[in-house]
Amino acid sequence: MANFKERWNIKSNWQLCVIFVVFAVTGSTAAYLSKPILAFLGINKSNPWEYYPLYIILIFPVYQVLLVCFGFLFGQFKFFWAFEKKMLRACGLGFIANWFEKK
Repeated sequence: MANFKERWNIKSNWQLCVIFVVFAVTGSTAAYLSKPILAFLGINKSNPWEYYPLYIILIFPVYQVLLVCFGFLFGQFKFFWAFEKKMLRACGLGFIANWFEKK
């Protein structure tokens, strides 16, 4: 736990606990919401070679949006916004983070 606190510049165990809860809730919610989105697009499990890759690909952007939203709701927006920008840059999508910084 001390490694996480030092690496993420977190002051208390409570804040670390809240951050872990946000990660857990966000992952579960992104997986849950991706299924109806695929159903709306007319993609179902009858063709697993199409459904599962698209399901996994769809989870990523849904997760990114929800991470910042849940971070805000749990009072950790500053941490998750910095985390999101770092993740976007690592994925080669730093232009998105830069666009938000200019505004």
